[in-house]
Amino acid sequence: MTNLFNQNDQTPLGLSPDCFDPWEIFEAWFADAKTAELNDPNAMFLATVDQFGMPNVRTVLMKGFDQNGCVFYTNLASAKGVELQMSQKAAVCFHWKALRRQVRLRGNVEPVPVKEADEYFASRARTSQLGAWASKQSRPLENKRLLLKQVAKYAMEFGVTKVPRPQHWSGFRLVPCSVEFWQEGQHRLHDRFLFTFDCHQNRWSRTTLQP
Repeated sequence: MTNLFNQNDQTPLGLSPDCFDPWEIFEAWFADAKTAELNDPNAMFLATVDQFGMPNVRTVLMKGFDQNGCVFYTNLASAKGVELQMSQKAAVCFHWKALRRQVRLRGNVEPVPVKEADEYFASRARTSQLGAWASKQSRPLENKRLLLKQVAKYAMEFGVTKVPRPQHWSGFRLVPCSVEFWQEGQHRLHDRFLFTFDCHQNRWSRTTLQP
């Protein structure tokens, strides 16, 4: 397990003292998580709000990240899809229990380019592709057999041909304005480091937070 933070000067170990790039730290922590977490190290809690300001949270899978943010996919007509398109804002939280670490990101969301969505959809298992066509995500389901019939219907419709990406299914990129790293400390004196992006100066600032 990589210990990125020095208990004395509270700066990321292995990085220069003037490093203000949260993605460099996230990449190292995510590499640790892929080794330490048995299931879905890319799982993250996604929080949105509905038209009344009532919050919703659920677990989704991050399917990629870079300097521009982290990407996930969904049915655009689902509850989260509708809420993301309405507010264009969200927050996510990674909790890696085995490492006793947490990362929180907050910011704006934007749709991924069509080409990027098409490429990811093409990489999915065929059964998952058919499920994306068949499921009216978040809508009431009278009977599971009806859903399976829809899957069978699309399986017959596409036959052995390539399954295209449905227009109601695509991805979002969370572009964070803040990223917080949390690492458990003894006696609940946890280490917390907040990175905040200044869009006017196009740079990150770093603040150490009390536990």
